[in-house]
Amino acid sequence: TVILKPSELSPLSALLFAQLLHEAGVPPGVFNLINGGGHSGAGEFLTTAVGVDMVSFTGSTRAGAEISKAAADTFKRVSLELGGKGANIIFADAVVRPSSGSNDKDDDGYTLEEIIADGVYSCMENSGQSCNAPTRMLVEESIYEEAVEIAARVAKSLRVDSGMERGDHLGPVVSQDQYDRIQGYIQKGLDEGARLVAGGLGQPANMRQHAHSFGYYVQPTVFADVLPTMTIARHEIFGPVLSILKFTTGVTRSATDEAIAMANDTPYGLANYVYSTDPARLRKCARMLRSGMVELNGVGLSGGSPFGGMK
Repeated sequence: TVILKPSELSPLSALLFAQLLHEAGVPPGVFNLINGGGHSGAGEFLTTAVGVDMVSFTGSTRAGAEISKAAADTFKRVSLELGGKGANIIFADAVVRPSSGSNDKDDDGYTLEEIIADGVYSCMENSGQSCNAPTRMLVEESIYEEAVEIAARVAKSLRVDSGMERGDHLGPVVSQDQYDRIQGYIQKGLDEGARLVAGGLGQPANMRQHAHSFGYYVQPTVFADVLPTMTIARHEIFGPVLSILKFTTGVTRSATDEAIAMANDTPYGLANYVYSTDPARLRKCARMLRSGMVELNGVGLSGGSPFGGMK
């Protein structure tokens, strides 16, 4: 028997899912849906109820810690899928074909245009509200400036519009609180000296006079020259904000070791991404990156693979 409690901020998709299961003939009692708040609500009840044997939670690190503590009194098994600050490591040797202006991948390897565009799209997907989004793009020095130019251009090409409209575009973020939080991080990036190359504060220009302008629309935003110590490089923003960092061969470490150290310099450990044509380098990154998942050269998880982190 399963009980699903969706976020109180976005319950409608869960209601639709329950309806589909009912129409598919799933026996009564196998799947159950309960709505309500998390802290001091239905969520807290489920984590402390004697009749619940296991809790699986997807959400913030703070809430995950509270759930683990609350579940300990009844010795529940707990499975947590928490926040992320995924690094997308792009080595110069990943580029094997000159750019043609197209973002369509083929079997002859990648252009820098394709790699960077894929990284931007993956970061901005779902308006940046994905825990496994590659929100830190780590680029080797020799291709850094070109990568920044491409990322800015791709981000500026993304359309933001109402979810009521057809077509490919980014919709609003989930709430006023989240919108304000994202705006605060963008301001923090500006204050700490990161170079804004796309987007910025406030709503996109096309949405300011839109019939649905009351929504929480955020400009697809890209910062370059981000340092590992900056707030936007360390905190999970959970919005369409990409930070680009530069790495190179260090005094005592190779470029591979520098990139791995930079990627691992985070309290999060959900997912990381690597682009390179060097098999030994890819194996080392997959082994040394401290995350539950490592995607290599754009190949995603196969169906049924475990999904989770390690810290």
